[in-house]
Amino acid sequence: MKRIINILASCLLVLCLNNCLLAQSETTYQNPLSVTFGDPYVLHVKGDKYYMYGTGGAAKNGFAAYSSTDLVNWKDEGQVFYASNPNGWSDSTAAWDGAYWAPEVYAHNGRFYLFYSAQWKENPTEEVENFRIGVAVADSPTGPFTDLSNQPIFDPGYPIIDANVLFDKNGKIYLYYSRCCYKHPVESEVATWAKQKGWFDTIEESWVYGVELKSDFSGVIGEPVLLLRPPVKMDDKQAEWESRSVTSKEVNRRWTEGSFIFKKGSTYYMMYSANYFGGKNYAVGYATSESPLGPFTKAANNPVLQKNVESGGVVTGTGHNSVTYSPNGKEMFCVYHARTLSTGEERVVFIDRMKILDDGKLVVDGPTTTPQAAPKSK
Repeated sequence: MKRIINILASCLLVLCLNNCLLAQSETTYQNPLSVTFGDPYVLHVKGDKYYMYGTGGAAKNGFAAYSSTDLVNWKDEGQVFYASNPNGWSDSTAAWDGAYWAPEVYAHNGRFYLFYSAQWKENPTEEVENFRIGVAVADSPTGPFTDLSNQPIFDPGYPIIDANVLFDKNGKIYLYYSRCCYKHPVESEVATWAKQKGWFDTIEESWVYGVELKSDFSGVIGEPVLLLRPPVKMDDKQAEWESRSVTSKEVNRRWTEGSFIFKKGSTYYMMYSANYFGGKNYAVGYATSESPLGPFTKAANNPVLQKNVESGGVVTGTGHNSVTYSPNGKEMFCVYHARTLSTGEERVVFIDRMKILDDGKLVVDGPTTTPQAAPKSK
């Protein structure tokens, strides 16, 4: 009898260990995810699923989508937007195959609105970078999306990308975007330094702007407001990390792009990316304001997300993020693209936990490539 009891006890122990291992495998995840996207944006439809959109992944000019119930396992939903839709305003034959970049989808009044940037077909001066921002609509997060108009939302007179939208609690809607570096040389101490070294004659910059949107997305209200730009002075605490593309002699541009705004308490947080999006130095910082149109103050603990190869890691090019929450609504996650030593130049999606501390400081726990607890569902 004692032998039988010992055998049963051993079987129960093995069963328990197997169950523990199974539970562990079901409740962990590891970056990068199996999604090959740049500029990932996640929409959470309450009572339904998460939907991810990004640059790339579409078979033809346009955008694809993925869906998930847990933020870890993603299903390919196929192409959801085609540039050739009846109201298409873009030029698929222009540089970068029309430059269909950085889509973001918002649920609003029972419909879904996709904001994106692309090359505008109205280009009398034949600009290489003729990007504008448009909006398309669908009855489902998986489309098909059709442009609201055969024109972009508005024309500021210079190329713009990386649309981000805030539906504020005061009922107003705000559009944020990045003015491109293209033909935008800016005087600064970094520019003077680079010229003195004989590296570059000029340094072009991209800046983040905000403007109020009309309620039907047919245009803007008032003039765009400059919100973020690279530092002018080299002793500025932000200058070192935001100027790495120049100081490493990588390229003669300084970027401020990929903005993502959200409100926590009474504070507006604007996350943004700096440096060359195709390089190793791409990184994320943030700024805060008490108003959706600023002024914004950059955080002292920037950058909050950057490459980790100098500390023994394998991740570079971390940037252009969005923010979402776990299925139980209690955990905040930063969704971004990056590269690893094994993925090479291909941009892949990461999600890492982030939080706002009691003192208002924003912290991202990443980049990670080791197994960790999956987003909580209960």
